[in-house]
Amino acid sequence: MEIVRPLEPPRAAATVVADASQVAEARRTASALARAVGLDEVREGTVALIVTEAATNIVKHAAGGGHIIVSPIEDPVVRGVEILALDKGAGMPNVQECLDDGYSTTGTQGAGLGAIRRQADEFDICSVAGQGTAVLARVFTEPRRRQADGAPFRIAGVCLPVAGERVSGDAWTWSAHPAAPRILVTDGLGHGPYAAEAAAAAAAAFRANVGLPLVALLEAIHDALRSTRGAVVAVAELDSLRDEVRYAAVGNISAAVVSAGRQHNMVSMNGTMGYTVGRMREFSYAWTQDAVLVLHSDGLGRKWSLDDYRGLAARDPALISGVLWRDHARGRDDVTVVVAKKAGR
Repeated sequence: MEIVRPLEPPRAAATVVADASQVAEARRTASALARAVGLDEVREGTVALIVTEAATNIVKHAAGGGHIIVSPIEDPVVRGVEILALDKGAGMPNVQECLDDGYSTTGTQGAGLGAIRRQADEFDICSVAGQGTAVLARVFTEPRRRQADGAPFRIAGVCLPVAGERVSGDAWTWSAHPAAPRILVTDGLGHGPYAAEAAAAAAAAFRANVGLPLVALLEAIHDALRSTRGAVVAVAELDSLRDEVRYAAVGNISAAVVSAGRQHNMVSMNGTMGYTVGRMREFSYAWTQDAVLVLHSDGLGRKWSLDDYRGLAARDPALISGVLWRDHARGRDDVTVVVAKKAGR
C-alpha cells in the first residue's frame, strides 16, 4: 500500500550564484516554488525568466557573486512568488541608465534589468556604490499590483534556514486588518524540524486568536506551544488611526522603529513561550509617516543601521529585509527579517 504524505507548504530558498553553472539551479528552484504556490505555466515561465536574468546579472557584474532568494508571498490576500537578487558588487552609478534597454557595461545587449522590470508585477531596486545591488520582483497568480489596493501598510520579510538545514525554525506571518494589521515573528528553540514545528504552532495559534488583545494573544500562543520545544515570540500591531505601534514579545526577537534617522529599540520580556514566562506586557511606540518597523530573529546581528544605506529606507520592505539579511546574517542560525512601513513611501 502506497503511503501518501501530505504536501509540504512552499518554503523560501536562497541559491548562491557565483558562476554561470549556478544560474540553472536558481531557475529550477524558482520554477518549483512557482508551481507550489499555484502559478500557471505562463507565469511560472515569467518567474524562470526573471530569475535567469537576475542571476546572470550577478555573474556578470558582481565579482564576489551573490544570492537569489525566492519566497512564497506572505500575504493573506494575494499569492505569488517574491524574488530577491542580492550582491555585494560595485553597485550602479546610475540606476535609471542601467534600467534602459541597450545599456551595458559588459558588451552584451543590456536588456537584463529592463526585462525584469517589464515582466514583474511589482519591481524595485536599490543600488549603492561600493555596497552592492538588491533587485526585487514579484509575480502574482494573477497580474495585479498590491499598491493599488489601498492598504495603508506594506509588509514583507525574509525567512531562511541556516546552511545545511532544509527547513527554518523561524516563522512569520501577518493579519490583513485594513486599519491595524498584526505581525508575528517567532523563533523555535534551536533549528531543524523540531524548531520548525514549534514555530509553525506559534503561527497557527496567532492566526486562530488574532483578534485578541496582544497580551491575551501571547498567552494563547504560550498555551499552544506547551507540547513543543518552545519558542520566542513577538507580535506587533500597526494602528494607522492612532499612528502608533503596539508591541508585546517574550524572548530575544529584536524589534525597532526607525524614524528620522533615529532607531528606537522595542522592549521584549524574558522567558520562553511554551515553558516559562514572566509577566507579559504591551508597549506603544509612535508611528510617524516616515517610520520603518524592523523585526528580526537572533540569526541577524544587531549592529545594523538603515543610515548606512543611502535611500534604502524609502524602498520596498522586501528590499530592506533582503539587504539586512545579506549584510548582517550571522551565518550560524536561521534568520527572519520582517519590515513594515506606510504605503506610498
